[in-house]
Parts: sequence; C-alpha cells; structure tokens
Amino acid sequence: QVQLVESGGGLVQAGGSLRLSCAASGRAFSSYPVAWFRQAPGKDRDFVATMTPSGGNIYYADSVKGRFTISRDNAENMVYLQMNNLKPEDTAVYYCAAEVDGNWKEPRSWDYWGQGTQVTVSS
Repeated sequence: QVQLVESGGGLVQAGGSLRLSCAASGRAFSSYPVAWFRQAPGKDRDFVATMTPSGGNIYYADSVKGRFTISRDNAENMVYLQMNNLKPEDTAVYYCAAEVDGNWKEPRSWDYWGQGTQVTVSS
C-alpha cells in the first residue's frame, strides 16, 4: 500500500515557476513508476509526465515538454514536478500517482493517487 500527499501548488503569474512535491509512504515506493496528472474544471484528468522506478525513462505530454521536469528521490520517497514558464492553460489540480498496470497515459491504469494540489496561473 502506498499513500501519496502532494504540496507546492499555488497562484502564480504567467511565465512564473512552481515546484510540486509528492511525499510517499510505503517501503515498495522505489520500485514503482510514478506520474503526474492534472485536471482542469469540467475536463478529464490528463497525463502530464511519468518516470520509471530508476528514472531511466521519462515521458512528457507534448503540452508541457521543455517546460516541466519530473524527478524523484527514492531515498526520501519523494517525487517532484518542476514547472517553468507557466501558462494560464496549466491551471488545474495536479495529482501524483504511483504503480501502473496498462497504458500509463490513462488515469485508470494507476493504482495509487494523492489528493491533489491546486495550481492557478494568472494572465
């Protein structure tokens, strides 16, 4: 069992930066793939980024490529999302996820979720 708690969201102006954190519990966390998803009001939950357990493979949604960076610290059971050059369309609740079975771009493939953290980007 893994529990995930996100933090670091907030209000930022367009062009600004935020760093989201996801604290995980559970001894097996370092063996799980992790991901960030986001959900804007009235929209589906969308894939943002994912990373394999060792960090050897990383994938991003096209909309964030070059602006966002996912990372993890397995010793500290932490996952991060560095978000630079934020745009108003990045406004959403951001969720951390762990352990996938199936298509990693699909939210239903992920077993563990945090409660989310709100990111609001003003124009």
